[in-house]
Amino acid sequence: MKYMLIMRATDEAVEAYKEMPFEQVIEAMGKYNESMMKAGVLVAGEGLTDAAEGFVVDFSAEAPLITDGPYGETKELFNGFWILEVSSREEAAEWASRAPLGKGSFLEVRRVTDMSDFPADNEWIEKEAGWRDEQAQRAQQ
Repeated sequence: MKYMLIMRATDEAVEAYKEMPFEQVIEAMGKYNESMMKAGVLVAGEGLTDAAEGFVVDFSAEAPLITDGPYGETKELFNGFWILEVSSREEAAEWASRAPLGKGSFLEVRRVTDMSDFPADNEWIEKEAGWRDEQAQRAQQ
Protein backbone atom coordinates (compact mmCIF):
# COMPACT_ATOMS: atom_id res chain seq x y z
CA MET A 1 0.00 0.00 0.00
CA LYS A 2 1.16 3.49 -0.76
CA TYR A 3 0.66 6.35 1.67
CA MET A 4 1.33 10.03 1.19
CA LEU A 5 2.69 12.00 4.13
CA ILE A 6 1.76 15.64 3.57
CA MET A 7 3.78 18.21 5.56
CA ARG A 8 1.80 21.08 7.04
CA ALA A 9 2.75 23.78 9.51
CA THR A 10 1.31 26.57 11.63
CA ASP A 11 2.68 30.12 11.67
CA GLU A 12 4.53 29.13 14.86
CA ALA A 13 6.32 26.31 13.07
CA VAL A 14 7.24 28.54 10.13
CA GLU A 15 8.83 31.08 12.49
CA ALA A 16 10.69 28.35 14.41
CA TYR A 17 12.00 26.94 11.12
CA LYS A 18 13.41 30.36 10.18
CA GLU A 19 15.46 30.39 13.40
CA MET A 20 17.05 26.98 12.76
CA PRO A 21 20.33 26.75 10.86
CA PHE A 22 19.47 25.54 7.35
CA GLU A 23 22.25 22.92 7.50
CA GLN A 24 20.57 21.44 10.58
CA VAL A 25 17.24 21.17 8.74
CA ILE A 26 18.89 19.53 5.71
CA GLU A 27 20.77 17.06 7.91
CA ALA A 28 17.65 16.04 9.86
CA MET A 29 15.60 15.56 6.69
CA GLY A 30 18.50 13.79 4.98
CA LYS A 31 18.83 11.29 7.84
CA TYR A 32 15.07 10.68 7.85
CA ASN A 33 15.00 10.17 4.07
CA GLU A 34 18.04 7.89 4.24
CA SER A 35 16.39 5.73 6.91
CA MET A 36 13.31 5.28 4.70
CA MET A 37 15.46 4.52 1.65
CA LYS A 38 17.46 1.90 3.55
CA ALA A 39 14.21 0.34 4.77
CA GLY A 40 12.96 0.23 1.19
CA VAL A 41 9.76 2.19 1.86
CA LEU A 42 10.48 5.56 0.22
CA VAL A 43 8.89 5.86 -3.23
CA ALA A 44 9.11 9.65 -3.65
CA GLY A 45 9.43 12.83 -1.70
CA GLU A 46 9.87 16.49 -2.43
CA GLY A 47 9.83 19.82 -0.67
CA LEU A 48 7.88 22.71 -2.12
CA THR A 49 8.77 26.36 -2.63
CA ASP A 50 7.06 29.14 -0.71
CA ALA A 51 3.34 29.55 -1.43
CA ALA A 52 4.07 33.06 -2.71
CA GLU A 53 5.61 31.43 -5.80
CA GLY A 54 2.55 29.26 -6.43
CA PHE A 55 -0.92 29.85 -7.74
CA VAL A 56 -4.40 28.38 -7.43
CA VAL A 57 -6.70 27.40 -10.27
CA ASP A 58 -10.27 27.83 -9.01
CA PHE A 59 -12.98 25.99 -10.93
CA SER A 60 -15.92 27.60 -9.09
CA ALA A 61 -16.79 29.92 -11.97
CA GLU A 62 -17.62 29.01 -15.57
CA ALA A 63 -14.04 29.75 -16.68
CA PRO A 64 -11.20 28.65 -14.37
CA LEU A 65 -9.74 31.56 -12.39
CA ILE A 66 -5.98 31.65 -11.70
CA THR A 67 -4.88 33.47 -8.57
CA ASP A 68 -1.25 34.04 -7.65
CA GLY A 69 -0.03 33.05 -4.18
CA PRO A 70 0.27 33.38 -1.36
CA TYR A 71 -3.17 31.96 -0.75
CA GLY A 72 -4.96 30.45 2.21
CA GLU A 73 -3.82 30.33 5.80
CA THR A 74 -0.46 28.81 6.65
CA LYS A 75 -2.09 25.74 8.23
CA GLU A 76 -4.00 25.08 4.97
CA LEU A 77 -0.84 24.92 2.86
CA PHE A 78 1.50 22.02 2.52
CA ASN A 79 5.25 22.30 2.33
CA GLY A 80 6.29 18.97 0.92
CA PHE A 81 5.47 15.30 0.84
CA TRP A 82 6.73 11.75 0.97
CA ILE A 83 5.15 8.74 -0.69
CA LEU A 84 5.84 5.48 1.10
CA GLU A 85 5.20 1.88 0.06
CA VAL A 86 4.39 0.05 3.30
CA SER A 87 2.49 -3.02 4.38
CA SER A 88 -0.15 -1.33 6.54
CA ARG A 89 -1.72 1.85 7.84
CA GLU A 90 0.09 1.24 11.12
CA GLU A 91 3.48 1.11 9.39
CA ALA A 92 2.68 4.39 7.63
CA ALA A 93 1.82 5.92 11.02
CA GLU A 94 5.10 4.63 12.48
CA TRP A 95 7.18 6.24 9.72
CA ALA A 96 5.15 9.47 9.96
CA SER A 97 5.80 9.69 13.70
CA ARG A 98 9.57 9.61 13.04
CA ALA A 99 9.56 12.71 10.80
CA PRO A 100 11.95 15.38 12.07
CA LEU A 101 9.30 18.06 12.38
CA GLY A 102 8.94 20.49 15.27
CA LYS A 103 6.19 22.03 17.34
CA GLY A 104 3.42 23.47 15.19
CA SER A 105 4.12 21.07 12.32
CA PHE A 106 1.96 18.12 11.44
CA LEU A 107 1.61 15.45 8.79
CA GLU A 108 -1.60 14.53 7.05
CA VAL A 109 -1.32 10.84 6.07
CA ARG A 110 -3.50 9.54 3.26
CA ARG A 111 -3.56 6.24 1.40
CA VAL A 112 -2.81 6.60 -2.30
CA THR A 113 -5.45 4.88 -4.41
CA ASP A 114 -4.40 2.02 -6.65
CA MET A 115 -6.00 0.17 -9.52
CA SER A 116 -7.89 -2.15 -7.15
CA ASP A 117 -9.94 0.84 -5.94
CA PHE A 118 -11.61 1.19 -9.34
CA PRO A 119 -13.67 -1.11 -11.60
CA ALA A 120 -11.23 -3.12 -13.74
CA ASP A 121 -13.59 -3.23 -16.73
CA ASN A 122 -13.79 0.58 -17.12
CA GLU A 123 -12.33 1.85 -20.41
CA TRP A 124 -10.44 4.71 -18.74
CA ILE A 125 -9.07 2.53 -15.96
CA GLU A 126 -7.78 0.10 -18.60
CA LYS A 127 -6.18 2.99 -20.51
CA GLU A 128 -4.55 4.30 -17.35
CA ALA A 129 -3.05 0.88 -16.65
CA GLY A 130 -1.56 0.97 -20.13
CA TRP A 131 -0.21 4.49 -19.58
CA ARG A 132 1.43 3.39 -16.33
CA ASP A 133 3.09 0.50 -18.16
CA GLU A 134 4.36 2.93 -20.83
CA GLN A 135 5.76 5.25 -18.16
CA ALA A 136 7.53 2.37 -16.43
CA GLN A 137 9.09 1.29 -19.73
CA ARG A 138 10.27 4.85 -20.46
CA ALA A 139 11.78 5.12 -16.98
CA GLN A 140 13.81 1.95 -17.60
CA GLN A 141 15.32 3.31 -20.83
